Amino acid sequence: MYTLKSMGQQVIYQIINPFIKLLIVLKITPNVITTIGLILNVLAAGIFIYAAEATFRGDFSYIGWGGAMILFAGVFDMIDGRLARVGNMSSKFGAFYDSVLDRYSEMFMFLGICYYLISHHYLFSSFFAFLALIGSSMVSYTRSRAEGLGVKCDIGWMQRPERIVIIGGSALLCGILAPIIGNDFKIQGLEPNIPWFETISIFTIPMSIVAVLSNYTALQRIEHTKKSLAENEK
Repeated sequence: MYTLKSMGQQVIYQIINPFIKLLIVLKITPNVITTIGLILNVLAAGIFIYAAEATFRGDFSYIGWGGAMILFAGVFDMIDGRLARVGNMSSKFGAFYDSVLDRYSEMFMFLGICYYLISHHYLFSSFFAFLALIGSSMVSYTRSRAEGLGVKCDIGWMQRPERIVIIGGSALLCGILAPIIGNDFKIQGLEPNIPWFETISIFTIPMSIVAVLSNYTALQRIEHTKKSLAENEK
């Protein structure tokens, strides 16, 4: 039975398959594609850091470009695994290399985002960005440790593709909508200096959702592993 996620993957695979075939002809390995994905995420972090230094609070002109770069890097994250399978280039080291560089990619991405938010004094949002980093790392770590103990552990909502789409997409949307609704748009809260919603919230609210759900996913995996190990011991 196809889920919405699997159907979306199949559509994307149909789009990128011609490019996959070209990479096979050119003898480009999945590890090269994985490395390019890391470089693109470093560039995304660089965009956020540049925006922090070169723009003022309330200027979101570079947020959209950072989001677009995150999404573009995410495409390479899909390509490397697909290339390994279609091109019969799968290897244990390749899987290890991909997993390690994915962690580096997310850490660089969140480094740029946290730097931007802290520099522009969005301190509450920067806290959630750091929580999202913790959750993202723990989602991957819990799966790795569980599978090292012989437990299949791929449950949960907020896996890497979902995190990349939400964070990159919301940043891109913020960059697109900011000139339309205004950089200083606010819905005032009860406290004068704490609005319920402002332009940057287009980016930070989805990221806060990632922070909550990624940590919840990690907790789900801990509970799932505990139950599976208990059943195996009986």
